[in-house]
Amino acid sequence: MQKIAPCLWFDGNAEEAARFYTSVFSGSRIVTTMHYTEAGPEPEGGVLAITFEIEGQEFMALNGGPQFQFTPAISLFVHCSSQEEIDTYWAKLTDGGAPWQCGWLTDRFGVSWQIVPDALGTMLRDQDTAKANRVMQALMKMVKLDVEGLERAYRGE
Repeated sequence: MQKIAPCLWFDGNAEEAARFYTSVFSGSRIVTTMHYTEAGPEPEGGVLAITFEIEGQEFMALNGGPQFQFTPAISLFVHCSSQEEIDTYWAKLTDGGAPWQCGWLTDRFGVSWQIVPDALGTMLRDQDTAKANRVMQALMKMVKLDVEGLERAYRGE
């Protein structure tokens, strides 16, 4: 068990969300499910919380009610090694969700994700500020990130 794990607050659809997320990412699984008891506050037997893993990272999905909603102030960052990986996650996570600028999206549950190629950080940290500036300018014009387009900007093409 990891020391710190994110807990995502849902309004009655925590189990649906956990099952969706574990279907999107390989190496994922449902770990445990906790149910409400007769003490409530929801009907006995309903899902209170579900713990799941994505790529070895533990998450908890809690059916907490309608009091809180997700915001982009917290997002899940997905490291991608190829355009194919970006395209796959993008397609699955935007299904029922909404794309944003610069590789961000919101999924059908309102959770914000960043789908980002690993190479982007290296390009943006380059000591040659002209290269980094060109990459940032290209990035700001993109919705789903295009690795080839970022690499062209990096090379100055």
